[in-house]
Formats: sequence, C-alpha cells, structure tokens
Amino acid sequence: MTTTSTIDRTVIERIVREFVDRAAPAEAPLPAAVSSTPELRVSVSARHVHLSDAHVEQLFGPGSVLTPMKPLFQDGFYAAEQTVMVVGPRRRTLPNVRVLGPTRSFSQVELALSDAIQLGIETPIRHSGRIEGTPGCVLVGPVGVVHLDQGVIRAARHVHINSRDCDYYGVADGDMMKLRIVSADCTMVMEDVLVRADETSKLEVHIDTDEGNACNLSAATEMELLVAGNACGCHTEA
Repeated sequence: MTTTSTIDRTVIERIVREFVDRAAPAEAPLPAAVSSTPELRVSVSARHVHLSDAHVEQLFGPGSVLTPMKPLFQDGFYAAEQTVMVVGPRRRTLPNVRVLGPTRSFSQVELALSDAIQLGIETPIRHSGRIEGTPGCVLVGPVGVVHLDQGVIRAARHVHINSRDCDYYGVADGDMMKLRIVSADCTMVMEDVLVRADETSKLEVHIDTDEGNACNLSAATEMELLVAGNACGCHTEA
C-alpha cells in the first residue's frame, strides 16, 4: 500500500536552496592587484645654465625674470626664453646656452664632456648642486656679465623617481642603479645612475648629449632600469 503525502511548496524550495548552497564551491577571493611596470622615460639633458635671481637681473637687466618657453617633463620646470654665452679660458665660448627655470639659490652650468673640451675647462662629474671646488666661467647676457668662481660641472647621470616607483624597484633616495639601452647597433649599460627620489617626480633618467649619442638613444627599442644586476623595469619605444 502506497501512501502519498503532499509537501508544502515553500518547504521544497527551502530544501533545494539548502542543497544548492552546500554543493556550491566557496566563492574564490578576488586576485590581488598587480602593480604594472612603471613607464620609464630617458631624456638627453643638453648643456644648460641654472641662474640665481640676482644673476638673472645682472645678465638681463634690473627687474628681469625668466620667461618660460617650453615646459620640461618634470612638473614645474621649464626651458626659458633666455640664453647666455658661456666663456672659458682663452676666450673659448659656447653661444646661446639655454637657461632652465625656475631660478635657484646659486648659479650652475651643466655641460657634456665635448662641451667642456670646447671651452677648455677641466670639468669634473658632479651631481647637481655639489659645486664646491669646481671651476668657474664667465656668463655673458644682453645687458651684463657674471663671473662665476665655481659651478661648472658635467652632470652625473641620474633618475628622477617618486616614492611609489621607489617601492616598486626597491630603492631609496641616494641609491645607485644601472640603465640598459637596447638599440640595433650599440646596446649598452650605464652604471652609477643616482636615485633622486621625492613624492611627485615622474620616472625619468637624465643623460647628457655625449651619452645619448654613444647609446644611439634616438634608435633605442628598449630601456631598462637595473638594480644589483637584475632587470627591474622596461619601457619599449615605438
């Protein structure tokens, strides 16, 4: 004898839901965010001059200020409309050397080795701002002349980097990195790239014109920052 009983529909729905909940796999956690490789820019820093406010007025006239001509990659910095002539020993000159802004507390001239040879000045490699014991020169503007007792340097290669990218690479301000430039005919690695870190800089390596020519930067296909011999980041140029 078969007995048929009727189960309330709501009971059936509850049983089905419980079965499905037990059978369903636990929801997988969302994957952690993966940091993308920072985009690296390598720029050639051609010969240029940084001026103090007093020297701007001395060279270009009382009340003169720098006039921005073109912004640089780093926010707040620019190439100015103004240029000066740099004069070395025996009246060797570099005409129309661009002034970069904003002004600084002291004046400084940054050259490549070939520029220093042309001027006849034995110019040491220094990091920007470290000018003690460096040679001087004469700056000639449209209104006046400035005699620098020191301040002529070959700027050491360096990388501007923010704190976030420092964490990515595992470096800190003042550390040294390496730069690998890949090009069809002269791939090379440059050592002793000084880390200059702050909160706002965009990732950019500065090399001088001689270095840019040596690695054929204009034809580069890849650029890598290296730490302790290991590749830490890469940006491929189109």
